[in-house]
Amino acid sequence: MAGDKPKISATVVCYNEEDNIERCLKSLLWADEIIVVDSFSTDRTVELCKKYTKRVYQKEWPGFIQQKSYAVSLAQYEWVFSLDSDEVVTEKLRNEILTRLSADKDKIYGYYVKRHSFYLGRWINHGGWYPDYKLRLFKKSEVICGGENPHDKYFVNGKTARLSGEIEHYTYRSISDQLSTIDKFSDISADGLFKKGSRFALVKMFFKPPVKFFETYVYKLGFLDGLAGFIISVLSSYYIFVKYAKLWEKGKFGSNTQPDGSSD
Repeated sequence: MAGDKPKISATVVCYNEEDNIERCLKSLLWADEIIVVDSFSTDRTVELCKKYTKRVYQKEWPGFIQQKSYAVSLAQYEWVFSLDSDEVVTEKLRNEILTRLSADKDKIYGYYVKRHSFYLGRWINHGGWYPDYKLRLFKKSEVICGGENPHDKYFVNGKTARLSGEIEHYTYRSISDQLSTIDKFSDISADGLFKKGSRFALVKMFFKPPVKFFETYVYKLGFLDGLAGFIISVLSSYYIFVKYAKLWEKGKFGSNTQPDGSSD
């Protein structure tokens, strides 16, 4: 039965992930090849990657969607498993993938995997963070990587299924790390909205952040994750606020938010 399993290419994109990358790549050693696309890391990321695969490429960062699409394009095999550098494939998921690909044959073209995030000293089980299903295993010829940066999303032309095994997600290292990510991602989101022609609306900046807090903390039971759940919900609503504040800033000042000659 194992001999009937299609070969699998595993893909990872990364930048300055020396703290996470080995844990990620070790969990992919069952794949038939591992492809890493690095965005010219300045730490030991590339050196560590070469311990696990010869297929390490470097490419300037064009955006999440474009970089992940590029990594998939490098795959030798039809089946591709896409993993982020701060994620780990559990043993249960690995075994399930190997079994299901043999059993399902050509009935399924893509598989959704639930992601379980570890943050603030605990596994986060509510607030929309779990189960966080992502399409990660798919037939290369039947998929398009889309979505809107910084949130990539795979679309499969064919039948999909869910797997019961999990990806472990070792997300932000700290609250400061999350705030840094919020700053970067809100920049990308606001820029994307502005380029699409969206313009600032006070009503969105006023109402959407508290709605987001209610959604994550109350409706999706974030309060059951204790103080961590409260912090996550507050910062999720803060992200929405900052995104629209930056959209307002872009509309009013463009890319230059300081007057000429300012020394601030």
